[in-house]
Amino acid sequence: MIAIGLIGLATAAAAQDAPKAALPPDVVKSGTLKVAIVPNYPPMEFKDPATGQLTGFDVDLGDALGKKLGVKLAWQETSFDQMMPALSTGRVDMILSGMTDLATRHETATFVDYLRSGPQFFVRKAREGEFKDMASLCGKKAGASRRTSFPREIAAWSEQNCKDNPVVFIGTEGSADARTQLKQGRIDAAVQGNETLPYVMGLEPNTYMALGTPIALQYTGIAIPVKEAGLQQAMAGALDALIADGTYKALLEKWKLTENGVEKAVINGAK
Repeated sequence: MIAIGLIGLATAAAAQDAPKAALPPDVVKSGTLKVAIVPNYPPMEFKDPATGQLTGFDVDLGDALGKKLGVKLAWQETSFDQMMPALSTGRVDMILSGMTDLATRHETATFVDYLRSGPQFFVRKAREGEFKDMASLCGKKAGASRRTSFPREIAAWSEQNCKDNPVVFIGTEGSADARTQLKQGRIDAAVQGNETLPYVMGLEPNTYMALGTPIALQYTGIAIPVKEAGLQQAMAGALDALIADGTYKALLEKWKLTENGVEKAVINGAK
């Protein structure tokens, strides 16, 4: 019985150490992973208004992944446009910043996907009477970040559902800008990832109303250079370990993302 118990403990320890073993030697030596982040997408990543510190689901998840792997994450704040160049030139080891896994990005990065989401329309609660269903969006102005996949997905939805009365797309500088334009009446509806809407709506009660269901399925992933297979394996293993021990579930609940969770790490889920 004792021998069997020792074998079981050894097997469990080996499984727990497997992700660490896959880490690149230079990361093991430095004990640090340089991670790009753009803190403007709550609840994924943002600055705490009271302290100015980085916070959000991605920050908590990254720190938990680092702890599981025995390394520290050195967060590198940057702009959205600079994240992929920073990854391809080696200025950062990976991106953990609410980045959508897109097939068009797979030449540069392999994605370890950790959330499911989808772009969703929402409108001002005060105009609820005008928007009985998603068909009410046809002919209206809808805003979304021009730097995401949302413009393409809005156009595809509009073509399928609105025919000769299409949605008029208005590009914005980000989700916060889209919400500002929505409140100012410059657009009729906005679109952002459904993983962010419960949090945003909670910050401004009775201001917004989600409309219909997400218009596409997306994965959000950790972007890692294509050539860094070891780091990809390490991150996927660490994420699966966090899912298994309940840490991942607790973080989903903390940030109101329970509906967006995955059952296991997904590699390059975008097709």
